[in-house]
Amino acid sequence: MSRKTSTSTSTSNSTDPELTHKLSRRGMLGVAAGATAAALLGATAPTAAARSAGRGRPVLPPGRLGIQLYSLRDKVSTLGFAKVFAELERFGYDEVEYAGYTQGSAGPITLAQLRRLTRDHGLRGIGSHVGYYSDGNPGAYTFAQNLTKVLDDAQALGLKHIGTASGPWRYGATVDGWKRAAQDFNTYGAAAKARGMKFYQHNHAEEFSFATDKPDVRLYDVLLAETDPDLVYLEMDIYWAYAAQFRFGKRVDGTPAPFDPLDYVLKQPDRYPLFHVKDGEHDASARDGYRMVDVGDGDIDYQRFISAVSKTRGGRRDHHWQAEHDNPVESFAFARKSSAHLHSLREKDC
Repeated sequence: MSRKTSTSTSTSNSTDPELTHKLSRRGMLGVAAGATAAALLGATAPTAAARSAGRGRPVLPPGRLGIQLYSLRDKVSTLGFAKVFAELERFGYDEVEYAGYTQGSAGPITLAQLRRLTRDHGLRGIGSHVGYYSDGNPGAYTFAQNLTKVLDDAQALGLKHIGTASGPWRYGATVDGWKRAAQDFNTYGAAAKARGMKFYQHNHAEEFSFATDKPDVRLYDVLLAETDPDLVYLEMDIYWAYAAQFRFGKRVDGTPAPFDPLDYVLKQPDRYPLFHVKDGEHDASARDGYRMVDVGDGDIDYQRFISAVSKTRGGRRDHHWQAEHDNPVESFAFARKSSAHLHSLREKDC
């Protein structure tokens, strides 16, 4: 995969001068010019063994490895948080990102108990995923329906970040629809900031698709341009961003529209406090261009990605890396392998 930083202006928003101005003003270049098809597929990515062969300092910043608990939902529901956290502590994790605050059949738990269990196992709660909105259900536990309750709970857990894995699709896939969703996000971000937290949105692949009314405009660029960078942050799911590179590297009319996910981060590193680290094997026959695998078993070059982000101003202090697999074969094995692999990565020798 190409890792070159673009120095040319994105052409994906050329038909919307207002959007182009906003992106330029915020230093956001969403597209790496001149990327080839081989770069889109990452055909020359080094193997995992080659990436970890260096003897320099660890790529992973100390104290910054977390895990999205959705990956361990089977263990949380059967064993409970305490036993899961004990394993994560043993595997060398520092942080957890919650995916709900209950533990199913393992029995009820209060927020105070959950916070204490997290702390007692040497872990920090770094963030949580909550729904964006729910049509027809005013009592839904979402930002749109119950913002105060969502923020109350996050504050009770001592979270620094509170976000959503829902895409900004509430008002459709047009530019104006995403501008309206961006204003919702600004509202949630202002409310979170007033409580000392950061609101964030987690992407899937489709956020990088094109507006239905302006097929030259990438929707992710609209989100970045229309949200206030002091109020709305991003959690890049790196796997889905590279799947999007494969799926949406061309516009609807077939003309090239390449981009590099890393470029988005390097242009505005302060907007990306959180990352999801999941891996994939290249498979050009698959819809997403990848098959999801355990971290370290795939082709995404995390040695280069994490190294590049860590070299930005405050990069080894301000970013948090959450291992994830949507459906691991064995979730504890996934967690153990992911931690071991990410801790093994070293900076390249000079």
